Amino acid sequence: MSTLHLKQWEEYILAGLGASLAGVFTNPLEVIKTRIQLQGELQVRGKYTVHYRNVFHAFYTVAKIEGISALQKGLIPAVWVQFVLNGSRLGTYQFLDNHGFTRNKNGEVVVYKSALSGIGAGLLSAFIGNPFQLVKTHLQSMSNANIAVGHQHGHTTMMNGFRSIYSKFGITGLWRGSVASMTRISIAGSFQLTSFIVEVDSWHGNLLSSFIGSCIVGTTMTPFDVLSTRLFNQPVDQKTGKGLLYNGIVDATLKIYRIEGVRGFFKGFTASFIRRSPHTILSLFFWQQSRSIYGTMKRNIGNN
Repeated sequence: MSTLHLKQWEEYILAGLGASLAGVFTNPLEVIKTRIQLQGELQVRGKYTVHYRNVFHAFYTVAKIEGISALQKGLIPAVWVQFVLNGSRLGTYQFLDNHGFTRNKNGEVVVYKSALSGIGAGLLSAFIGNPFQLVKTHLQSMSNANIAVGHQHGHTTMMNGFRSIYSKFGITGLWRGSVASMTRISIAGSFQLTSFIVEVDSWHGNLLSSFIGSCIVGTTMTPFDVLSTRLFNQPVDQKTGKGLLYNGIVDATLKIYRIEGVRGFFKGFTASFIRRSPHTILSLFFWQQSRSIYGTMKRNIGNN
């Protein structure tokens, strides 16, 4: 990482900005990933209608039936997810790295310290960003009845979703699925950030290390991503607020395995991997370049 030292709030903002910019470009893949992960939910393979045969067919189907703009469903909460979740995750990790928590006395990165820092940063960020992630999933899954998959929550906007959930289930309703989300982000974050600790001073070096990180994350993240999507999107009892399909992450894991098999945990893998590579590359690239530009500006102002 760069030796540039910034205040913690500056790290958060710059990291969030980089991730948000990346999210604008990759949100269509997020929409497709969500739809595929919900397709055939708790149904035996071959016993349900396949609306989305693969990533490219899904793009075509959504654009044809719902219009091209549907590929950007949930964009507003998606941008907020990236800013809040990744801003706090990457910002916290950079703060820990700046203060030597990831390194030994010689300034060399220690893998287990880096991984623990990534997990801690991931847990914090996932908890903070859960309401945005929840509503984003609801909006992205909403579709024309002819190609609908998963439960349809009926929100019209991000704020409408917040108001609807809060009015029915209170503040705790906005943190539904947080355990799965925190598990997903902390595990993926530890792999992603640890793979990006190579010291590089060039933009192409940043791109290479970002790509390596995306490959690692794409392989480890999909099962937890499926669990998060299912828990976020499931219908809930209107009186108790309890999920009608899953009682939690363990129950969801057992049910998906028993009914859908191991393949069920890798639904949307291709869409997730295709999205993960450019998103990781873009977010970490924008983050590093933002830090570099901002650092140069601060130094120039300080010298004047």
